Amino acid sequence: MKILFTYISGNSDRNDQFISLLPTGLCYLHSTLREAGYQSLLANFSGWSEAAVAEQLTALQPDIVGISQWTHNRHASLDLARLVRQLCPDCTIVLGGAHATFRHDRILEGETPVDIVVLGEGEATLLDLAGRMAAGKGWEDLAGIAFRKGGRLAVNPPQPVAADLDHIPFAALHLEDSVGVDQELQAEFIVTARGCPSACRFCSSPGFWGRRVAFRSPESVVDEIMYLRDKYGLIYFSLRDDTFTADRRRAIAICQLLIERKAYVVWNCQSRVNSLDEELVGWMKRAGCECIQLGIESGSPLMLELLGKSITTAQVERAAAAIKAAGINLSVYLIGDIPEEAEEDLTATIALMRRIRPDDGYVSPLAYYPGTRLFDDAVAARRVPDDIFENSPEPAIYAAAKTGLSSRRLLKAIAGAGHGGSPGRFARQKRLLGYCHATNVLAGEWYRQSGDAAAAEREFREICDREPDNPWGWYLLGELYAERGKGNPSRECFQRVLALVPKHAPSRAAVDGKR
Repeated sequence: MKILFTYISGNSDRNDQFISLLPTGLCYLHSTLREAGYQSLLANFSGWSEAAVAEQLTALQPDIVGISQWTHNRHASLDLARLVRQLCPDCTIVLGGAHATFRHDRILEGETPVDIVVLGEGEATLLDLAGRMAAGKGWEDLAGIAFRKGGRLAVNPPQPVAADLDHIPFAALHLEDSVGVDQELQAEFIVTARGCPSACRFCSSPGFWGRRVAFRSPESVVDEIMYLRDKYGLIYFSLRDDTFTADRRRAIAICQLLIERKAYVVWNCQSRVNSLDEELVGWMKRAGCECIQLGIESGSPLMLELLGKSITTAQVERAAAAIKAAGINLSVYLIGDIPEEAEEDLTATIALMRRIRPDDGYVSPLAYYPGTRLFDDAVAARRVPDDIFENSPEPAIYAAAKTGLSSRRLLKAIAGAGHGGSPGRFARQKRLLGYCHATNVLAGEWYRQSGDAAAAEREFREICDREPDNPWGWYLLGELYAERGKGNPSRECFQRVLALVPKHAPSRAAVDGKR
């Protein structure tokens, strides 16, 4: 039984890592099937020529091909399915992901190359499917799928959701069994929970996960971080939960465990303005958090209500103040080009950015996605046709007829809002929280970029003195010495990193002279 789990971004020259990286869910499916003993291969075909993809498919001749489909790659994923059907006519083609879940009826219309669409969470469904096919049994009564039967659409009862996420193998457990995958980069992205407690009108998460949040235990999360530190030499991570702090007690427990186990990592995460407080943010900073990304979307109460955010600008300002006081970088997500947005709404957002002064941010035009209230309401109001995703060739379907008008102004406001660091600011952070390596990392990098090498060296040296087993002090000191032409001290620092984290790739490259 040969199984291929694959993804294709649909744009061969797109370098955005959040689009070219594999969806983490696909990695979970791969590790789950591998751990169950199946011969599974993970493939990222983004940027590959059709001939190269065809060569891989012809050589492998898989029995099951699972394709991850999202809105931006909806056409490319179906093109891939057609190629699979042509080259591997006897295989079972399975689509999964948010777009596939919500558009399964459209996908399974007419002469489709797709046999099965997995609805929602897929580990149990794919395990059951593989087991049945390996035993030569039928799958038409399998829970959690849609398919065509007798020329008609069949939708089976849902698969029970995973009750315990700790029993699902780590997403990066079998990344070596892959083609086209940047293993180290892929492993940096960790998911510690599934679902979101909120119900924003532009987001499909409530529909996909059913307004429930399932959490991994703190022990499981930290075990994965330590595993990836050992296996890939990673000391920086991005926690990609919709809201990492949705369970306050769990978030603090994760931070305390990272400190207790001396993980010595630096990381970022996403949160909500009404899910943060000063104590929580303090624990996050002590555990190595260097950046928190907040979905603010707008500074206009009217637009926040329209988007279903269920937050206030006062909450935004309190959360931003707590993040800034702790010395964590503040990154914001904003939504631009909202059709109902007036000049006063845009002005309110710009004013809010000037008050909270984010360090960076992203602005996205308001877009329609299947499974969202925003799209359903637009179809009901006949603003967009229900089949727009199938008929439009554009990767994204924007709500505004012309985008860029407000987005450019918001992006400019973000760029001019932050004020960076200062010696006084770093001193206040240290008085507030005491020593924590993340403060020294950020302070030292600020001094380094400001041209004050001596101050940067003091910050990095303090990490080495206080925590000799912390690779960050030695690594950044090695980088600083290399910039200043101090070859021998630099090499010694990188060697110290490798003694602590033998597979740390940047230090290995520096020692081997490959940088």
